[in-house]
Amino acid sequence: MINKNSPIPIYYQLEELIKDQIEKGDLKPGDALPPEREYAETYQISRMTVRQAFTKLVNDGYLYRLQGKGTFVAERKVEQGLQGLTSFTEDMRARGLEPGSQLINFEVIPAPVRIAKYLSIEEGSPVYEIKRIRLADQVPMALETTYISADKVKGLTKEIVNRSLYEYIEGTLGFRIDHARQIIESSVANQIESEYLSIKEGAPIMLIQRNTYLEDETPIEVVKSSYRADRYKFMIDMKR
Repeated sequence: MINKNSPIPIYYQLEELIKDQIEKGDLKPGDALPPEREYAETYQISRMTVRQAFTKLVNDGYLYRLQGKGTFVAERKVEQGLQGLTSFTEDMRARGLEPGSQLINFEVIPAPVRIAKYLSIEEGSPVYEIKRIRLADQVPMALETTYISADKVKGLTKEIVNRSLYEYIEGTLGFRIDHARQIIESSVANQIESEYLSIKEGAPIMLIQRNTYLEDETPIEVVKSSYRADRYKFMIDMKR
């Protein structure tokens, strides 16, 4: 319930109340919330306070709005741990979600300067450029561009890319992927990202660059991804 005598702001109390209902399953993904007016009347608070709580919950990915239809409970965010190195396909399967990809582009191009540097190859050397929309249960999660040396990873095809790249690199080619370095930044979606990820232009996203290495420190891939911040979050355990 809302305690108007508490030093905790009322909008924050309402946020926590709705979050608790979502966590308990009283409010499920896709459920429509009552109108702001109804919340205001039920808890004897202003509609501005209700709107402030709703806006914060939308920004945090708990709710979403549909113009002219109302406010709804969002799907839960996919949580990825940062302790281990897994592919997108492996990670989604581990969470009981069906991984998928929509291939936008697959071609061999001359390596740009920065990509050549990351892959420790000569500028202009052939690299695969693979652009994909990564899906979980058919929902767009990320727009991903992968660069791989065509001289190191031979025989790559669209069909292989549409399955699991890591399974091909390790299972078929016999390489052992050992570790990766990952950089995460916050940003907002541009026009292309909004189109492919089914989000509004300017919506929050996470920009992630992963440089992946084999056991002998040979760089094997560079991946640049734009993740939907409303559907994805990262978790790390820290020990003192």
